[in-house]
Amino acid sequence: MRAVVVGGSIAGVCSAHALSTAGWQVVVVEKTTGPPTGSPTGAGLGLDPLSRTIINSWLPPQHQHTLLNNHTLPLTIDQNQFTDADKKISRILTRDESFNFRAAYWSDLHGLLYNALPPQISFLWGHVFQSFQVSDDKKSVSVYSKVLETGETVEIVGDLLVAADGCLSSIRHSFLPDLKLRYSGYCAWRGVLDLSDNENSETFVALKKVYEDLGKCLYFDLGRGTHTVFYELLNKRINWIWYVNQPEPQLKGNSVTIKVSSTMINQMHEEAEKIWVPELVKVIKETKEPFLNVIYDCDPLERIVWDRVVLIGDAAHPTTPHGLRSTNMSILDAAVLGQCVMKWGVENLDVGLKDYECIRVPVTSKQVLHSRRLGRIKQGLVLEDGKVFDPNMASPLECKDLQQKYMPGFNDVPFGFEDNSYK
Repeated sequence: MRAVVVGGSIAGVCSAHALSTAGWQVVVVEKTTGPPTGSPTGAGLGLDPLSRTIINSWLPPQHQHTLLNNHTLPLTIDQNQFTDADKKISRILTRDESFNFRAAYWSDLHGLLYNALPPQISFLWGHVFQSFQVSDDKKSVSVYSKVLETGETVEIVGDLLVAADGCLSSIRHSFLPDLKLRYSGYCAWRGVLDLSDNENSETFVALKKVYEDLGKCLYFDLGRGTHTVFYELLNKRINWIWYVNQPEPQLKGNSVTIKVSSTMINQMHEEAEKIWVPELVKVIKETKEPFLNVIYDCDPLERIVWDRVVLIGDAAHPTTPHGLRSTNMSILDAAVLGQCVMKWGVENLDVGLKDYECIRVPVTSKQVLHSRRLGRIKQGLVLEDGKVFDPNMASPLECKDLQQKYMPGFNDVPFGFEDNSYK
């Protein structure tokens, strides 16, 4: 059996691994012309224990327990705090010291997964997806892509089409043309400050004095109607995100990243000085080429499988980033898909795909909605009950909702993945 995966990001690479492990031939169609050497629109991410188990199963056996750790840093603490904009003093709201994630740089993780792909997987760089057509008997799919180098259109026929083409998925649109993404009410300034060439950086030393657990802590810093997220990545790189409430910007092209001007960046720096402690402001101001993401999600989908076409990752469940679920959901989507098609076999592929849908839709739906609520809490937006979370006045009980471990399905393991037995 042959699968055609549209999209060569982390969701697509994970799909290739999982389906290859299940005995499938895999072709990946990706519009960019080669593997990323940097990550201009993707920065840091957090990997949960199950995702790490799955990734390790795809790595060379002799390196399974070292490669991933060598590319990541531990995140053992989940801390939420409130910063008084006037006094520039921070106070801890809640702290979980049993947090068991690891921090990775997007391009580091992508490179690790891509380089571990079995040689029989065909990865077609510079192929822009155009369209697809399901055969009359619903047993095969023809995918058409444009080759950037030559301009020709090629046809790839497979028994399964995996749509790993992101939150603005054109494949999803063909089945759900009226589906609209939901603007969250805020955008996110993002950046990575690379201090790897400066062992004695004053910025890094000063930041460590204020945020003593940097290097093992996921920091959420809440202000009034705004919040930042930051943590250290491998090689003294500080990943930061700052969420700002604003009207929905006008998007151009098929991207949720806005092109920013020097004027916009300078205005952002001025606003940062009004809210955050000087040490964090310095990190923001010294970051080269910060970028701005428009934050969307969508109401959970009731189905993610149509005949021989299956959605995976952000194409299946666009989500806000507050629950650290996007990458982890993509990895688990791929692994469950691989397990289901292997369990039911070629003769019962339709049943296997429906099984995948039945396993993933309930849990990802809850996680999307929980992440949405978490974002509204931390941004001081009105909640379903009409209330607004005030970090300066919140009770300890109210602050507990800020912790990552209360994400639905946080510790749930799908059937077939128990006791780290996934292979």
